[in-house]
Amino acid sequence: MNASIDALWLYPIKGCRGFSVPTATLAPTGLAVDGIGDREWVVVDDHGEFLSQRELPRMALIETRLTGESLRLRAPGMLQLDVPFESEGDVRKVRVWDDEVAAVTQGELADAWFSQFLGVHCRLMRFDPEAGRTSNRKYTGALVAPYKFADAFALLVCSAASLADLNVRLAARGQSRITIERFRPNIVLDGIEGFDEDYIDHMTIGEARLRVVKPCVRCTVPNVDPTTGDAGFEPGDTLATFRNDARAGGLTFGVNAVIESGAGARLSAGDAVDVSLRF
Repeated sequence: MNASIDALWLYPIKGCRGFSVPTATLAPTGLAVDGIGDREWVVVDDHGEFLSQRELPRMALIETRLTGESLRLRAPGMLQLDVPFESEGDVRKVRVWDDEVAAVTQGELADAWFSQFLGVHCRLMRFDPEAGRTSNRKYTGALVAPYKFADAFALLVCSAASLADLNVRLAARGQSRITIERFRPNIVLDGIEGFDEDYIDHMTIGEARLRVVKPCVRCTVPNVDPTTGDAGFEPGDTLATFRNDARAGGLTFGVNAVIESGAGARLSAGDAVDVSLRF
């Protein structure tokens, strides 16, 4: 099956707003731009536990950009903050779900900025380049699949057609349409039918070969409006009417993927994608 890349998305800080990019490198741990990887940073509480929009929907209002020398942060009512890439800090342990991961402190100013905006004492931490974190071999088999601070896998793949289908269903229920940002994908596919991504086995993009390993079970994060930071009930309520997958363990939208080969390849919006399906 022939498809194409509709969009590529990078999220420098886990839980904060990401941005689309025309081109990205397929690093071993997922998408990267100029050497900065997806979910390179994480915000943690006093106990080193990661924070997300599940508990703090206001994180959706924190804008991230890469300047070439720094991670640039903006949020309503806050002064712009640049966190230099060359920041030196202490290595500490943080926890993301069941994983304990080494991370590097990013300075008191960054910690104060996040604490003030989110209203809880917290710290910004960067993935330690000496650390290793790999996806569950239950899903990847013999393949060792590294990633950084994402929930469980290096890549999340969604499709434009699935979003269009969902928006039709939302409109039928008198709800507003939503954008793909709700689902925080890395790769958005065009040229396939709605929810055909459920059946993808592999995707080949130039020299890169990606393996789809499982459906993505959605939590409450898609119910957070990225423009206001307010949590609601949609699209979760609508997804519950037709996307409740008992085998996967919940509501699904999009699929998780890992990099089987071709790390270092360049991906761009518009690239052709050769899709192989399994049934």
